[in-house]
Amino acid sequence: MSIRILFFASLADITGTRETEVDSALFPDVSSVFERFVTEFPALAAHRSSLMCAVNQEFASPDAPVRDGDEIAFFPPVSGG
Repeated sequence: MSIRILFFASLADITGTRETEVDSALFPDVSSVFERFVTEFPALAAHRSSLMCAVNQEFASPDAPVRDGDEIAFFPPVSGG
């Protein structure tokens, strides 16, 4: 039972990985997954207020529930021109 976690851009730089997995039974929502990584990588906390996330490739709010087999992506806001 696992959740696939993806980190993009500066978040991948902070964590040193672009992809990992966690036990789905430990996390009720997207926010709890992010907070687990803040514990391991405190520099992530600076991105909390502007964090964007997706569940199964669809934008989601931090309180979105997570389930076994989900893919959660975290990324900072992006801009382009």
